[in-house]
Amino acid sequence: MGLFGERHTFFGSLSPADREALSSLGTRHEYPPHDALLAEGDRTTFVVVLLSGWCTVWTPTERGGRLILALRRAGEVVGDMAALDGRPRSASVSALGPLTGLVVPGERFRRFLGSRPHANALMTIQLTERLRSADHERRALASMTVLQRLAERLVELADRTGRLENEAVTIRLPLAQHELAASVGSTREAVAKALRLLREQGLVRTGPGTLAVADLDPLRLLAAGQPHGTQT
Repeated sequence: MGLFGERHTFFGSLSPADREALSSLGTRHEYPPHDALLAEGDRTTFVVVLLSGWCTVWTPTERGGRLILALRRAGEVVGDMAALDGRPRSASVSALGPLTGLVVPGERFRRFLGSRPHANALMTIQLTERLRSADHERRALASMTVLQRLAERLVELADRTGRLENEAVTIRLPLAQHELAASVGSTREAVAKALRLLREQGLVRTGPGTLAVADLDPLRLLAAGQPHGTQT
């Protein structure tokens, strides 16, 4: 676990009847790339069910940058914590590319969960899986080098979004290098250096707007702290 909360999404796991009922409670909204879905500190309580596209969950750093806490995809729900406890938003959420969402008022979402036991159970599973992922990310930031964290992130992205092309796994996610750096809690310069080391070892391939993993197994070893001829 890491940036991704769950393999089976909340919306996708609902029964057809529950999915139709939830869809009737909200309004579809189109978000352009980098548009804000939620803002940290806001006291709004609506949720957004992602119908297509990807978004980043992030928080600002003391140096004026961003720390990407999670990636969310179609079928997942964002904004659920504020909807459930009424407290200010704990993080911001922005569209990574074009995104379509179903915006459901918090009160309606709570009533929906209260009247649909299966949906309520799925929401509990989602929250616990995200908590486990957050715990893992905190441990990684405290104990792993930039190279280890980057190797682990590339394996995760390849496993979850990759497609085999030309004997390499191309990561199908529009993450810019500064966003990749934000996803491992590091600077763009440090991540660029780590990527250069991985390219020299023949483990990754990079190009304009492209990132491909040539060999996943050595990256897994690096993430586990077992060297593969690279240093950082």
